[in-house]
Amino acid sequence: MSRHKRNTGARRDRTNLYSEITDKIIAELEAGRVPWVQPWGTAAANAPLAMPKNASTGRTYSGINVLLLWGTVIERGFTGQSWLTFRQALSLGGNVRKGERGTTVVYADRFVPEDEKRRARETGEDAQAIPFLKRFTVFNTDQCENLPEDVAAAAPPVPEGLIEPTVEALIKATGIDFRIGGNRAFYVPAHDYVQVPPPQAYFEPIDWHRTALHELGHASGHMSRLNRDMTGSFGSKKYAFEELIALS
Repeated sequence: MSRHKRNTGARRDRTNLYSEITDKIIAELEAGRVPWVQPWGTAAANAPLAMPKNASTGRTYSGINVLLLWGTVIERGFTGQSWLTFRQALSLGGNVRKGERGTTVVYADRFVPEDEKRRARETGEDAQAIPFLKRFTVFNTDQCENLPEDVAAAAPPVPEGLIEPTVEALIKATGIDFRIGGNRAFYVPAHDYVQVPPPQAYFEPIDWHRTALHELGHASGHMSRLNRDMTGSFGSKKYAFEELIALS
C-alpha cells in the first residue's frame, strides 16, 4: 500500500470518528446534559467529578475521552469514574455483565512503517511518521461483576437511619438486584435491576422510599416473576398501564 493511500485512509478514519464524537456531544447538549458540567444538586448524589481513569492501570484518560466518559457517567447514572476494557475485567478476575453496552474511547499516536524507515536510510531523508487513531471499548466498573473490592466502584455509604428497616428488609427479601447510586431512578427489564439515587440526595426521606418501591413495582413484572407486558414505549397505553401498576 502506498504512503498516499495510508495517509488518505487515516485521514478518513479520523474524520469519521471526529464526526461521531461531535454528533454525540451535540446530542448531549440538545438533551440538556452538558458533559463537562456536574448536573446533580447535592454532593450526596455524586459520581465524583474526577478525571476518568483506567481501573486496571490507574492511568487517567485525557483529551476528548474525558468528555465522552463524563457524558456517559451522567447519561447512565454510574456511581464512579473507573473504566476497564473487556479483557482487563477478565484479567482482574471479574467480567462485564452480559448485555452491557460499552463506551468508545480513542487513542491517537504516530508510527513509522518499516518500508518508510528503509526509504529514509536509503535516501538520507527523515522518516515520515504516519498518524493513526484506534478505537477502544471500555466499560464502567458499575457494568462489571466479581471484581476485587479495591477495583469495584462503591456507592457512597448511606447514613444510618435514612432507610426504614422494614423497607430495607423488603428490598432484600425480593432478591432483586437493587443498586443505589447515580442521579436517576429506573428499572432495566433487559438486565433485571433497579437503580435509585442515594437517600441523602432527596429533600425528604419519604420520597426515596416511594421511588424505591415504585421501581421495585416495575421489577415485579419481569418474565421470571409476574411476566407482564413491559414493551410499551413512553406515552403508549401499555406504558401508562405499567406506570399505574407501579403506582398502586
